[in-house]
Amino acid sequence: MSIEQIYMYILLLAGAVTILYVFFGDVAEGIGEGIPFINPTVLMAFVTFVSATGYVLEVSTIWSSWIVLLASLAVGVVLDILLYFFILLPMSSAEVSMAYTDESLAGLVGKVITPIPSDGYGEIVIETVGGLINKRAVGYDNEEIGYGKEVLVIEVEKGTFLVREYEPFVFNKK
Repeated sequence: MSIEQIYMYILLLAGAVTILYVFFGDVAEGIGEGIPFINPTVLMAFVTFVSATGYVLEVSTIWSSWIVLLASLAVGVVLDILLYFFILLPMSSAEVSMAYTDESLAGLVGKVITPIPSDGYGEIVIETVGGLINKRAVGYDNEEIGYGKEVLVIEVEKGTFLVREYEPFVFNKK
């Protein structure tokens, strides 16, 4: 078996493991918490970089196999470090999320899009970073709230938003 075939088989194996990791990665997620370079993503990327670089160098140069291996390891280390510090680390510390819970919307101001009758349901829309969210609403004290009025979400009970007409606080200028 030639060295090019070995590099190609390792590359194919790394690709297969990467696909399996995409599907079953939650099982191995805690492995890399303490030591970042034991992270499965970083290790698979390193093996992929080394085998791909080794294959390309073996096929396209006349260097000896030892020089190709050393060059491949160097390229793999550099690319792995760049991947970790410029892609994986910033992504792991990112806090932006499109997810929300109904309870996290309490205290926000929304707008009535379907009038809320006394002792009945209406609909409000709340504008967030992730877009517009429509929710079922009732008056907090069973009061009637008309179309287009701004409302303050007081609390959430079983998916229904209890709202009050919003009265912005105005500072008196003296």
